[in-house]
Amino acid sequence: MRDGLLKRWYMLLAGVLDRRFGWDHLPKPIAMLTLIGLRMTLRRRNLHDTTGDSVGWGPEKPPPGPRSLFRSADGSGTDPIHVNMGAAGTRFGRNVPIAETFPHDVLTPNPRVVSNELLARKKFIPARTLNLLAAAWLQFEVHDWMSHGTNETDDPWLVDLDDNDTWPERPAMKIRRTRIDPTSDGNPPTYRNTETHWWDASQVYGSNDVVEKMLRTRNGSGHLKLSPSKIIPFDPPNMKDLPPDIAGITGNWWLGLAMMHTLFMLEHNAICDHLHGLYPGWDDDALYDHARLINAALIAKIHTVEWTPALLADSVMETGMPMNFWGLQGQRLWKRFGRLTPSEELSGIPGSELYYHGAPYAMTEEFVAVYRMHPLIPDHYSVRNVADDELIQEYDFVQVAGKQTHLVLDDSRIAMPDLFYSFGTSHPGAIALHNFPNQLREFREPDDTEEGTLVDLAAIDILRNRERGVPRYNDFRRSFHLAPARTFEDFSSDRQVVEDLRRVYRDPDEVDLMVGLYAEDVPPGFAFSDTAFRVFILMASRRLKSDRFFTYDYRPEVYTKEGLEWIETNTMKDVLLRHYPVLSGALSDVQNAFKPWNRAPFG
Repeated sequence: MRDGLLKRWYMLLAGVLDRRFGWDHLPKPIAMLTLIGLRMTLRRRNLHDTTGDSVGWGPEKPPPGPRSLFRSADGSGTDPIHVNMGAAGTRFGRNVPIAETFPHDVLTPNPRVVSNELLARKKFIPARTLNLLAAAWLQFEVHDWMSHGTNETDDPWLVDLDDNDTWPERPAMKIRRTRIDPTSDGNPPTYRNTETHWWDASQVYGSNDVVEKMLRTRNGSGHLKLSPSKIIPFDPPNMKDLPPDIAGITGNWWLGLAMMHTLFMLEHNAICDHLHGLYPGWDDDALYDHARLINAALIAKIHTVEWTPALLADSVMETGMPMNFWGLQGQRLWKRFGRLTPSEELSGIPGSELYYHGAPYAMTEEFVAVYRMHPLIPDHYSVRNVADDELIQEYDFVQVAGKQTHLVLDDSRIAMPDLFYSFGTSHPGAIALHNFPNQLREFREPDDTEEGTLVDLAAIDILRNRERGVPRYNDFRRSFHLAPARTFEDFSSDRQVVEDLRRVYRDPDEVDLMVGLYAEDVPPGFAFSDTAFRVFILMASRRLKSDRFFTYDYRPEVYTKEGLEWIETNTMKDVLLRHYPVLSGALSDVQNAFKPWNRAPFG
């Protein structure tokens, strides 16, 4: 893609301002223009194809002839020309040059030592600007976007245990390898996504026909199945003969996921009922297909204009992230007049032209890597009554996860509004060193034995980035046009952090990406690092800009006029109150449902 002189100078100036001052230190209007320029640069230099398919820069026009106007179960056909693009079972892309993605030194330094010395939670560090729904939402979304699967062969990674470990599995922890794409043929390994790459709510609907069939009522209403008490009707870890495909949707199952699945299954059914009243002649498939489109777009909007600004609570981002949806014209003008211009910057991405920016659309390994945010998860939970804030029950994480999840949901003392209230008034953990939940560092994963396999998820997170060729922290920064940390003092202003890094790593270039992201001083209001944010600048808009259902097929003829109104007028707060009106006191005067709620008694 050849750019004009003005655009090249604009990108150059944005880079100079960012490197010289830091975008977050600039006046707000200049900061926003700088971020737009940085995104232009990232679109040109940080999208790398692993498939061998050829696509143009854009804009992509709707193909001639008929095409399906609904999302498929496996994501195929979302691009009507490149039918398999983004479908379940297709490769992850990259945000760094392919030649830099060979794995090396996978076991050095020892991932368990990194976990024990740098990640283990010493004392819970809360993120006080957020509530626990922010953590549940993140995992809910990640399960829509990505899952690698594992290699079931007898050739696991063997991670030596620390001298202080007392695990019976000594002398080594076994970690199954990621399933490698068999067509790699001597190039850097590539990996395939078991889920669809699209932002299509596949965590709710599944990524294949088997799961979709399992979830639908098929009774003419378009509904998804719920239990008589209106909760998700199954607990995947407890189900015998569970289709293996559903594991990608509900892996790492816990209470927060069950709550989010329940809420958006209820929302799907509410959309179906709304559409049935407007279009009584529609059959089960028409209701289901339209409701899925609307529900998926609503989820994407909530993530864009509510969840992300809650985690990036900076005035620039609180304006900038909603721009992805509404543009500079803003929500009020958008609702009144619709799009005023074709420009994504001026009028937002939904309904704009579709661009691939020279690479087939796919989730990327680097995007997966920066979403490793397990410190958000607490080790301990208090469930309280929404009416009076009285304590009902306290749990450890292992008591609300896996096979224990439905024991909590089925407890007659606890109603779903109590769970949402408890999450809304509790804090997640801060994304920082020494704050990884210890119950995820030492838990038993089911296997063929009665005891199960003892697992350290922090060590696994470190190993996975290395195994999949994600660059270490300094190389990652270089790839994203940022200065590397030349000394350990460059990582953090906290002397203890510097000493900890020096104790584990031989030199700054050896520091793992995840460790560097957790160690880094963050911009004011940010819940995660500026380095991680560079991937968000690129990929947050790409997930919308490269999907025809958010671009040229985001229109009344596809969604219906009423469907677009549902997306554009509802928020996470509206969804919660629609299904659990008893939460109104807790949510009164709360503008963003991912920020702390009011405590009972109310009024």
